[in-house]
Amino acid sequence: MTITKKIFNRRESEVRSYCRSFPAVFTRSRGALQWDTEGRRYIDFFAGAGALNYGHNEPNLKVALIAYLGEDGVTHSLDMHTEAKGRFLQSFEACVLTPRGLDYKVMFPGPTGTNAVEAALKIARKRTSRTNVVSFTNGFHGMTLGALAVTGNAGKRAGAGVPLEHSSTSPFDGYVQGMDTIAYFEQTLDDASSGVDLPAAVIVESVQAEGGVNVCSTEWLDRLGVACKKRGVLLILDEIQVGCGRTGPFFSFERSNVRPDLVTLSKSLSGYGTPLAVVLVKPEHDVFLPGEHNGTFRGHNLAFVTAAAALEHYWRDDALSKDVTRKAQVIEDRLLKIAQRYPEMKLTHRGLGLIQGLHSEDVEIPEQISKLAFAGGLLIETAGPRGEVLKLLPPLTIPDELLAEGLDIVERAFVEVASRRQKTMSARSKQLEAMS
Repeated sequence: MTITKKIFNRRESEVRSYCRSFPAVFTRSRGALQWDTEGRRYIDFFAGAGALNYGHNEPNLKVALIAYLGEDGVTHSLDMHTEAKGRFLQSFEACVLTPRGLDYKVMFPGPTGTNAVEAALKIARKRTSRTNVVSFTNGFHGMTLGALAVTGNAGKRAGAGVPLEHSSTSPFDGYVQGMDTIAYFEQTLDDASSGVDLPAAVIVESVQAEGGVNVCSTEWLDRLGVACKKRGVLLILDEIQVGCGRTGPFFSFERSNVRPDLVTLSKSLSGYGTPLAVVLVKPEHDVFLPGEHNGTFRGHNLAFVTAAAALEHYWRDDALSKDVTRKAQVIEDRLLKIAQRYPEMKLTHRGLGLIQGLHSEDVEIPEQISKLAFAGGLLIETAGPRGEVLKLLPPLTIPDELLAEGLDIVERAFVEVASRRQKTMSARSKQLEAMS
């Protein structure tokens, strides 16, 4: 049976979004490539919104998953002990926690990132007996009510349909030009007339992905950590999109001195697109009673299998981190070249590791580039509150030749947009001359 877009248009909810940006019916994927039902090939600079750091159908993970299924391994287990979960915990301890000198309990809250955020917020409130949580401008933490309350985007918040409460917003690093936003944050907490209650926690992304690829400085993050610790406020690092090596090291906060009280992880933790989320909790904050927070799909054993395989294959050493840093420089050099070539577009480079982008003061440009890139065989999305950032999110393992080919497609799209703008300007000039 041939699948066409008609069935989606007829039966799927209007809430669908990514399929509108990438209007194809995809049928096969491998590494950094996807193919549609018409046999057309696409390079993937989207990577499942960061859920496929190791690419599609990564061979080592696929072999482990198929073997587990072939042996009739347990697939669903709630929070019961299974061999698959035990192996994941052993691998996470050996490959991630111990080498970094980190001591966290691992909580499985449910299979998605927003589940992890909701659990982290509940832990912080129970631990401190306070209700307020401070988040930051342009932050994004999920689509359920608690996570939306600490998310900045007005359009996403409006979807809640109810007031979003028990949260306050503070300016992120660089949000107000020339402003020391940590000094502002501290003064707000210390001033009894600021209108901001002492929070249970602060939740922050060190790189705001959906918010526009905004990177905070290491100094800013360090000062935030000190400010929180001084006041007994728990620090929650949201690593859902920029963890698992996206910025180079396993955690994006490793470039700083902070040791968060809680860390949320999801997306590429499973490594295969299978849903998996965890909250890493310092032992002294592990305050939930048995069953006080649960979920039917917190025992997703297929995800445990692929996650353990990913950790054991990619995180026994720093080879992947070094390769991400090398590729990041290739991307940065090309994006800066594009920005310099088209000064009239007022493009500025943003990002770190393999999450980078170009911000444009003309919000139409990133969308035009994304559409032209898709027509040229590249999947690339936009980010930011108005879609003003062209956002590159390729698999960490993308081969050099595909990375270069994808960047060539981006550059050709800019050539086309520049040409169209020049033609439009020329036509307007002729119209003005004819009118004068």
